[in-house]
Amino acid sequence: MRQQLVIVGAGPRGTGVLERLAANAPALYAGEGLDIHLVDPHPPGGGRIWRQEQSPLLWMNSHAEDVTMFTDDTVAMDGPVRPGPTLHEWAGLDGRVFPDRRLQGRYLRWVYERARAALPPNVTVHHHPRRALRISGPREGRQQVWLDGRPDPLPADLVILALGHLDAEPDGEQAALAAYAREHGLVHLPPDFTADSDLSALRPGEPVLVRGFGLAFVDLMVLLTEGRGGRYEGETYLPSGREPVLHVGSRRGVPYHSKIGYDLAGDRPPLPRFLGPAEVDALLARPGGPDFRRDVWPLVEKELGFAHYHRLFTAHPGRTAMAWRDFEEKYAAADGPDGLRALVAAAVPDPADRLDLAALDRPLDGVRYASHDAFQDGLRDYIEADLRRRHDPAHSPDLAVFLGLLSVYGQLVRLGDIGPWWHGFFSYLASGPPGPRLRQMLALSRAGLLRFVGAGMTVTAEDGVFRAASPTVPGFTVTARALVEARLPEPAVGRTRDNLLRALRADGAAETPDGLLRTDPRDGRILDTAGRPHPRRFALGPYTDVRTPGAFTRPRTGGPAFRQNDATARAVLFFLHSQAAPHAAPQAKELAR
Repeated sequence: MRQQLVIVGAGPRGTGVLERLAANAPALYAGEGLDIHLVDPHPPGGGRIWRQEQSPLLWMNSHAEDVTMFTDDTVAMDGPVRPGPTLHEWAGLDGRVFPDRRLQGRYLRWVYERARAALPPNVTVHHHPRRALRISGPREGRQQVWLDGRPDPLPADLVILALGHLDAEPDGEQAALAAYAREHGLVHLPPDFTADSDLSALRPGEPVLVRGFGLAFVDLMVLLTEGRGGRYEGETYLPSGREPVLHVGSRRGVPYHSKIGYDLAGDRPPLPRFLGPAEVDALLARPGGPDFRRDVWPLVEKELGFAHYHRLFTAHPGRTAMAWRDFEEKYAAADGPDGLRALVAAAVPDPADRLDLAALDRPLDGVRYASHDAFQDGLRDYIEADLRRRHDPAHSPDLAVFLGLLSVYGQLVRLGDIGPWWHGFFSYLASGPPGPRLRQMLALSRAGLLRFVGAGMTVTAEDGVFRAASPTVPGFTVTARALVEARLPEPAVGRTRDNLLRALRADGAAETPDGLLRTDPRDGRILDTAGRPHPRRFALGPYTDVRTPGAFTRPRTGGPAFRQNDATARAVLFFLHSQAAPHAAPQAKELAR
């Protein structure tokens, strides 16, 4: 009898798992035959986020040369490396181009087709363009995956959930704002993937409050300006007359940092140095688990500082007052933030060359402007300075910190759910928009179509309107009849609109205090409330407690998602082998449990 594997989600994560199944199957799969069922209403490869039916104006926020779906020898995995082209090599693009998302979708479709073709002849892939509603079946027996619009379930020896970003029910604040909008005839757009939002209710010339200054805002900005017929001539925006006026603010009050616009010449910082596997092992061994601020963050700070100063001392020694060897020794021995600050002050004369993560994280803390117009000038100056710095190799320690962030993320994945702050901090520093997008922000600001509100932005619903304020400009408020929450929904299982995850939760799947699905960090098996891994159910993605920066990554950076995909694929193949061969090897039996 042919064995059955169901993968729910056929976007980049599901495609990555399929690629690892194809890479590992020749050595690990010895069954009579396997049917792989991909369940996703969107086409395999790109899935929902990278589908073809979206505006060509929407870009990736990565250079084409920094996007790959293929493993290399930097990925710490047991499976074989199967190299393949980056996006720019596949598409014949300049590697420094920021491609549109539809091109990335075509690349992902090609990766999917290549992976499918690489499977053994007795393995067949079937795509079901439907939504999965629930999974049933005993722990020790075959599972059933129920699909929308199909009366009979798909039988499954194993199920892998490879879902991406999820829609969510509103939290208390969002529900109250939505109710107020309905009562008073206002417009309230909740957190959503911007390409899926209906923006038609945002009327030309009218003010719109926007809460959120990250990548979702960039998409919103593009769709409401160029998407409505405006265009850029050099540094000037020529409006179509159909644009609303966007008033944007956030907790930080500034946009995410620009993508860095140069390559790293010379040696990379030797990472990990202060936060590697041994340190993570020690953190995991702490009774009750580590506290992020007390136990983890000091190691993160020291690791990022090491990356920064290694680059400064080795590439720009004229801006230091100490030999690198001496600094490195004292840096390693320094105990606590006061000792590190004293060492850095003595060794790095210019404060602009010192790494201050707190100042980077909250650049407007304590900053006050006398007027709203003065703040517009001030934030434009801030964005201009960020663009200059992020495109100037004289500040190459910034790129070293970026590499440090990637290294740290790869280590922190093993700790499971460490709270949402770290993911936001990482995205703000390492996953910001292309430089041209920030230049477009400046042009829109000068044209009067983009107005900055400030840090700590608050929104109230009163007197029949929405009102926004910020301590950055004391006493200033702006009112509007439309409010857009420019961010993705939080990936909490308890609030997701995904029927399958809701049913899993009701069936006893465990979740973290932040609402993420608990999984076994070794192979992605779903845990129950007693901490037992389910023998036949796996989950990978941003809704789990071992989420990664993304389903694809930069070449030669270790690719935590690739490592997870490989571990899950191997566990699946071992399990299927053990079921097909009663006298399977002891290793196969152990991994199949």
